[in-house]
Amino acid sequence: MGQNIEIEFKNLLYKEEFNKIAGKFSLGQSDFKHQVNHYFDTDSFDLKKAGSALRIREKGGSYILTLKQPYGDGLLETDQRLTLEEATDAIQGGCLPAGEVKHEVEKLGIQFNGLAYFGTLETSRAEVEYQGGLLVLDHSRYLDTEDYELEFEAEEFDIGRRTFTSLLEKLGIPKRETPNKIRRFYTRKLVLQDEKDK
Repeated sequence: MGQNIEIEFKNLLYKEEFNKIAGKFSLGQSDFKHQVNHYFDTDSFDLKKAGSALRIREKGGSYILTLKQPYGDGLLETDQRLTLEEATDAIQGGCLPAGEVKHEVEKLGIQFNGLAYFGTLETSRAEVEYQGGLLVLDHSRYLDTEDYELEFEAEEFDIGRRTFTSLLEKLGIPKRETPNKIRRFYTRKLVLQDEKDK
């Protein structure tokens, strides 16, 4: 499928803020689509240490393997379409398929066959075109946690940041430090693992 640069801005929300935004943009239940992210890393979190993330996204009957890596003001995404069988083998058996993503992971000095399935995050997502970009409203569930998030995807960093900041101000929502979904997932997974080990 290839590579692309993703420039996005994120802000965690309280449930009330999430509902306020959904109302402002006239988003009903039918506007939210279900997607599932299945995450992979090595036992020693080598991808995480490299600032990267690997997932299979299951959405509308299709499966996309994506490696996200830091790149300038955004993220470089390398995507590879998978069959149902390939996705199932990866999630249930830890057997990720060869291809462009494998090549990019190995360029990071990480053994592709050392990657393992780490868990799943499910999201209800609505998308709205907004001022030359894409506004995304997410309600995610993972492990024992659920959270709410507003994202804005833009073509250009400075314009995107101004647009997103202006929208938050109009909505009366403070800017919050917002790690990406996989970081939130891993942070919670490590906390639960520490609690279990005590």
